[in-house]
Amino acid sequence: MTSSNFSLTDYLNRIGHNGETHCDLSTLTALMSAQLKSVPFENTEVQAGRIPSLIPEDIYTKIVTNKRGGYCYEVNGLFTMALTAIGFEWYFAGARPMFYPTRRPKTHMVVIVTIEGKEYLCDTGFGGYGIREPLEVTDTNVTVQNGDSFRVELMNGEYVLNGLVQNEWEPQYGFALVPQEWIEFSLANHFNATHPDTIFTQKKLAVMQTHNGRKILVDDSLKIIENGITTISTVNYPTAFREHFTVL
Repeated sequence: MTSSNFSLTDYLNRIGHNGETHCDLSTLTALMSAQLKSVPFENTEVQAGRIPSLIPEDIYTKIVTNKRGGYCYEVNGLFTMALTAIGFEWYFAGARPMFYPTRRPKTHMVVIVTIEGKEYLCDTGFGGYGIREPLEVTDTNVTVQNGDSFRVELMNGEYVLNGLVQNEWEPQYGFALVPQEWIEFSLANHFNATHPDTIFTQKKLAVMQTHNGRKILVDDSLKIIENGITTISTVNYPTAFREHFTVL
């Protein structure tokens, strides 16, 4: 994806990446990890009654210029602007969230990057226990990323990402290796931003990874996971958001 106002230098400064950039797995891993630790997954626009803009220039301004966050379409959209600028081969794919009690449509967005003939799942915008680094799609072994364990299973024609949460394997989302155009996500964006049954309209959310864990803010409950230790506290959402999810 491209944007007329995109600056790779400013993007790299926004996510705190100081290294060189090449079309290789090392760079892809570094960029994804850095963005996850600097750009929060959050639904502020939805909670304010607005539908997040999918205009690339608006996404870039919101996250890079104004140093805000966003949900999957926004943060993964920004990520692909950087991938395009560097020269990676990639495509969008729709994903089916699996943490709801009933089967859902493919309203989540992921990015598939091809390097030396291998396809890697990348995702900088999942509000649960998402991957921390690129994950080779066809590798069915358990992968440990900064202490978090993941595995991919092929089930009924879809690849399913599973995360080990409190010693139990939990499916996060299912996806297929089928490219989708950016415009295809406009309906999913409207659905997530307006439907009363989505978590985005029901709760205030903010999630950001740290070097050894992650911070999860849901309404007035803040969960901090560091080195496998979880602490939960009751907070004031705006105050906690400014303290834990805002980049000055």
